[in-house]
Amino acid sequence: SRLEHLARKADRTTSTFAMRTLCQEESINVPKGLKITIKSKMVKVTGKHGSLERNFKHLPIELWLANGGKEVKARMYFAKSKQLSMLRSVCSHISNLFDGVEKKFEYKMRLVYAHFPINANIVNGGKTLELRNFLGEKIVRTVHMLPGVMVEKSASTKDEIVVTGSDIELCGRSAALIHQSCLVKDKDIRKFLDGVYVSSHGTKEE
Repeated sequence: SRLEHLARKADRTTSTFAMRTLCQEESINVPKGLKITIKSKMVKVTGKHGSLERNFKHLPIELWLANGGKEVKARMYFAKSKQLSMLRSVCSHISNLFDGVEKKFEYKMRLVYAHFPINANIVNGGKTLELRNFLGEKIVRTVHMLPGVMVEKSASTKDEIVVTGSDIELCGRSAALIHQSCLVKDKDIRKFLDGVYVSSHGTKEE
């Protein structure tokens, strides 16, 4: 019984400690024609659509350029499985920086209305959007785009606006500001579907 007691105790102690991985690495290739610098976890990428910076100092990882600057590597020591997920996240963020300076991101948004047509007016050289006649309201909704983001009317589709920019986060947040400016209040939103909705998003086709 003493041996059984010790065995049970050993089982309990081993199950309380999550398995740690000694060393894990992730890598991502740098596309041709892009310039990247990494200095103390500050990543700066430069391409034909300008340059973007991102700070990864809050993460307990190693980040460096390998293979003569053709590859970005991220490494982590003694991490649990939940913590290892940040390696792939960092690589995804850097990949978005590459796509942004190489192709730009675009969010397509549709003006949806049942009765009162929403009137979209672009001012300030594509930096500000004015929305009128939402649910017949007289108020003018003014939405300012975040830095480096432009809004324009779609050339091919009626009642569609396109938000473009090289920073995926600023682009997505600008689209969210437009969406949040036209929310239906005090009504059943299953029935009153008016608003401005993101219909698709991704990298811009040349």
